[in-house]
Amino acid sequence: MAKSSMQKQKLLYLQKILLEKTDERHGLTINELKACLAVYGIKTERKSLYDDLKILELFGLDICRTRTSTVKYYVGSRDFQLPELKLLVDAIQSSKFITQKKSLSLIGKLEKLVSENDGRFLRRQVFVANRVKTVNEKIYYNVDTIHNAIALEKQITFKYFKLEVSFGSAEKIVKTERRNGAVYKVSPWALSWDDENYYMIAYDSEAQTIKHYRVDKMESIEITGLERDGKDRFEKFDIAGYSKSVFSMFGGEEASVTLSVDNSLIGVIVDRFGSDIFIVQESENSFTVTVKVMLSPQFYAWVFGLGGGVKILSPQKAVDEFSAKIRETASLYCENQSD
Repeated sequence: MAKSSMQKQKLLYLQKILLEKTDERHGLTINELKACLAVYGIKTERKSLYDDLKILELFGLDICRTRTSTVKYYVGSRDFQLPELKLLVDAIQSSKFITQKKSLSLIGKLEKLVSENDGRFLRRQVFVANRVKTVNEKIYYNVDTIHNAIALEKQITFKYFKLEVSFGSAEKIVKTERRNGAVYKVSPWALSWDDENYYMIAYDSEAQTIKHYRVDKMESIEITGLERDGKDRFEKFDIAGYSKSVFSMFGGEEASVTLSVDNSLIGVIVDRFGSDIFIVQESENSFTVTVKVMLSPQFYAWVFGLGGGVKILSPQKAVDEFSAKIRETASLYCENQSD
């Protein structure tokens, strides 16, 4: 490439060098900057380099200086600081719906937002291999398609699958299409991240009800030309409240459930239902709270996991179902015991 052409690109390469190789702990002298530019075939004089640094400063690049035996230049503030990127790396690592391959790819892109030296701190945090991850690489495209459908206010079609165990010559986990491969058609209204999984919340016109679907278990998503249904249902729909009431996003009959809770478990209740709940003192050691939940096996398992600290008071249907679940589970351990 001609010398004049490279000179025109000098500012771009100088910015690239400063962003990639400098930070608060690692600066470069003028001579070191000249050497870095020379790697790209760009020769420069000290005076013109000072002018270039001034131009980049006026452009908005936060160029700082340290003065010891010599002056060193580095980039101070950036769009993302290292602690912020560490939080993003942690979120990516702990997200089940992001595959291992995509996790490493995203973290690699985050590294480019800091200097090469700070990027090593992010790499030290990468422990993705042993995390539980989804196997559906198409989830990112699924999310994008659903977002587009929501923006366009159109219905979508898709196929939905589940995992089953296949027993034959060799046991293995297989994907099986729900409804024998029938195509689902719904009106998407929102995406929700709950219990480390992505869910689409939509209106099913045929059933005339709101439903949710695991995005990583959706395939062959297509946007139709049909306008969305369910606007009247979603005008005052509380997405956060819906996610709190549906334990691990398993469906069931919605009910207002009154619980008797030990005072020591107030943190658990707030974590699950939020701090805007209304509690009533029951005794010196307990309180009652009424919350809306979906009556599902996951809700009952949550109550059971809290031991005697939580008791279902009403409705009677919930009390009866929970009691039946306890007896059913107990029978698995008692049926082979002799008197």
